[in-house]
Amino acid sequence: MFKEYFKILVRHYCSRQFPDSSYDAIIIGGGHNGLVAAAYLAKNGVRTCVLEKRHIVGGAAVTEEIIPGFKFSRASYLLSLLRPEIYEDLELKKFGLKYYLRNPSSYTPLRKSAWTSTAKSLTLGMDPQFNYKEISKFSEADAKQYFKFLEKLQEFADCIEPLMDVSPNTLKLLCEKDISTWTKLKIIRESKSVQNVLKGVLNLMSCFPFAYEVMCTPALGIMNKWFTVEPLKATILTDACIGTFQSPAVIGSSYILLHNVTGGVDQKKGAWAYVEGGMGALSTTIKKCATHHGAHIYTDQAVEKIQLDDLGNAIGVLTEDKNFIRSAVVLSNATPKITFLNLLPTEALDAKFKSQIQSTNYDSPVTKINVALNNILNFEADPNTSPGQLMPHHQCTIHLNCESVDDILSAHAEGSAGVFPKRPLMELTIPSSLDPTLCSSGKHVCLIFSQYTKYNLKNGREWNDETKKEYADLVFNCVEAYAPGFKDSIIGYEVLPPPELERIFGLTGGNIYHGEPSLDQLLFNRPVNWNPMSPYTPIKGLFLCGSGAHPGGGVTGSPGRLAALSVLDELKK
Repeated sequence: MFKEYFKILVRHYCSRQFPDSSYDAIIIGGGHNGLVAAAYLAKNGVRTCVLEKRHIVGGAAVTEEIIPGFKFSRASYLLSLLRPEIYEDLELKKFGLKYYLRNPSSYTPLRKSAWTSTAKSLTLGMDPQFNYKEISKFSEADAKQYFKFLEKLQEFADCIEPLMDVSPNTLKLLCEKDISTWTKLKIIRESKSVQNVLKGVLNLMSCFPFAYEVMCTPALGIMNKWFTVEPLKATILTDACIGTFQSPAVIGSSYILLHNVTGGVDQKKGAWAYVEGGMGALSTTIKKCATHHGAHIYTDQAVEKIQLDDLGNAIGVLTEDKNFIRSAVVLSNATPKITFLNLLPTEALDAKFKSQIQSTNYDSPVTKINVALNNILNFEADPNTSPGQLMPHHQCTIHLNCESVDDILSAHAEGSAGVFPKRPLMELTIPSSLDPTLCSSGKHVCLIFSQYTKYNLKNGREWNDETKKEYADLVFNCVEAYAPGFKDSIIGYEVLPPPELERIFGLTGGNIYHGEPSLDQLLFNRPVNWNPMSPYTPIKGLFLCGSGAHPGGGVTGSPGRLAALSVLDELKK
């Protein structure tokens, strides 16, 4: 007990040592994007300081031992969307990043009442022949359609993927009438990222009919056009619904599905992985790169406000300890709402701009439940070959309550009304099935990403210990229906509804993307349509480097990278 108390004291006082009084760049928030920005800046000789309010860095990409003996990826939990340039530029493997590729990667068990004579579950992975065989258990026609659909979706994703690596402000310059053709050609000639975007636009012509259909048709409509098998449609739809409160029946819902196809690991398109040691190990690796190049990173250092000079330019920050730290530029890893409405003086921004920021949609459907288990789940659809035996499907994202698209629509309708869905949409992962560092042998870490649950419940009900337990019991009963014995294996758990995600991780509204990734809140409109555009802000010397900036969330690292590159350009002037 004394040893743990001593560790806390050391961590507290050592992390609060007074930083240098001035830097070239200060980054508010040590989330993975803030750390990426710090690494790029420090690597290029910029004296950089990161100020993180929590006792650990990583933001939502953290690993925490919230139950003794069990290490949880407490918020984000999978690796795929991190941009390839970041792996290479920051030498992440050199600094210790390890991960486990998942194959198979998707498992949808069915309730007993939905079993057929040929199928009890649907498992998908990276092997086309395996996928064909699995889907053919339901429909050979859908199995053939699946490959055509994935091919077209990937072709479209490849066209728009270059947008992930270029800032909207740069693209805007190419659209300006008062920018000379010569200047535009110079921008294109000097930017490989812009060249890739233009190539993508040209390639888009070859798949334009499909692309137009995807962007103008609800995800549900796309599924109904391509497939007949309900579990297959529902499983694919989960990637169009993940983390967003918009219904899969509305136009624009297909974008999230497209966004999730842009990822990959080890040059394997669409691959997803567990980071060894949890997602916090990814953040720690990026931190190692940043500090190796000279960045100063401080925890337990909350920022109270961004300081401006008489001209309204950012000149540093004031911490909650009333320490003023001067800098040439300030980068904010906080959400746009926190950055502009909480950290800046009221009079610093145009009323119209503030109104647009205020109206940004931060709705969140997510309640994350982290569970410590005494044993591995035993699914009735595919029983373990022996007690405690790990099966291939245990490494997958396990989709529950996905027997039909109606299950998703019902959960969305109930959640939108402010009540707990009778059968929540759930993605369950067991990273300890591949990663032995998370808990002792035989025990398991289970992460349940569930939706749809509102921030404000019906009739003024609040999220408290009672409502969190009520919801956890509902979720656990659902899991029990697929894997009898699950509830008896629970050692402990944590429930993180939207208000908790906001309180702990600074996610406004509990939204994991720093703002809904709807079509009206992307690219030139992320966070709002203003001049200059993301990652720039109306405040000179202030940049956005979090997921509220282009291209959004999903542990891409791209907002941090784009902000750092923009800062480097500015510092050269």
